Amino acid sequence: MKERIISAIIIMAIFIPILCIGGKPFAITMSLIAIMGLYELIKMRETKKEFPFLMKIFAYILVLFFSFNDFSSIVFHRTIDYRVISFIIFVFLIPMVFINDNKKYNINDALFLIGSTLFIGLSFNLIIITRNADILYIVYLLLITILTDTFALFTGMLVGRHKLAKDISPKKTVEGLIGGVFMGVTIPTVFYHVAISSNLSLVTLVVITTILALFGQLGDLVFSSIKRYYKAKDFSNLIPGHGGVLDRLDSIIFVILAYVLFLGIL
Repeated sequence: MKERIISAIIIMAIFIPILCIGGKPFAITMSLIAIMGLYELIKMRETKKEFPFLMKIFAYILVLFFSFNDFSSIVFHRTIDYRVISFIIFVFLIPMVFINDNKKYNINDALFLIGSTLFIGLSFNLIIITRNADILYIVYLLLITILTDTFALFTGMLVGRHKLAKDISPKKTVEGLIGGVFMGVTIPTVFYHVAISSNLSLVTLVVITTILALFGQLGDLVFSSIKRYYKAKDFSNLIPGHGGVLDRLDSIIFVILAYVLFLGIL
């Protein structure tokens, strides 16, 4: 636990100033973290089968491009640039013809790289654009994530009795989920109402914040399911006491993706 706390303090000491500065420094930082996240996914997949080196290089370049794309925008686009998606699909599918060896590179490999690149690139691009729109929005989403995760952990340790999804994450409990969501909704709701906007009805705000908190927990479970599939405890050992980048950011990735669904309201 001591190692975990020290790592968290160091991460916050680095991340908070960059978050406050915003702009290009924040975009570059998030794009580099996106590459690390993709690296963890690829390394985990390679425990079963290795990808051709060139395909991995393509993946890193494309996720950097996708996450850093339009980084200075302060407006959420309701549509995705389909040229980018088409290009990513071609980059990973066409090489199957030239490699012409299913043992080296096949449709499963291609689809994994397409999905991972789009998933990681889009998620981190949304984080960057949300920060550009207003730092208060990203603080609201981070509060939901951090408070839900933290109080789910402590509530589960103190009063947890009923397993939430024991085959995926044995330590998670229903009581922990309830305690985490309660705190992950209460404080962020107050923050949004006071710091961002008081025009939105409290009932609507509470409902949306609750949904976002639940999506954060779902994200945790989804990434835990990935680790269980590959029989891994963590995505990597990059952060002492915490695991890898995706071990720490699994919840916020799902929260930011769910947040987009409510852009016309929040």
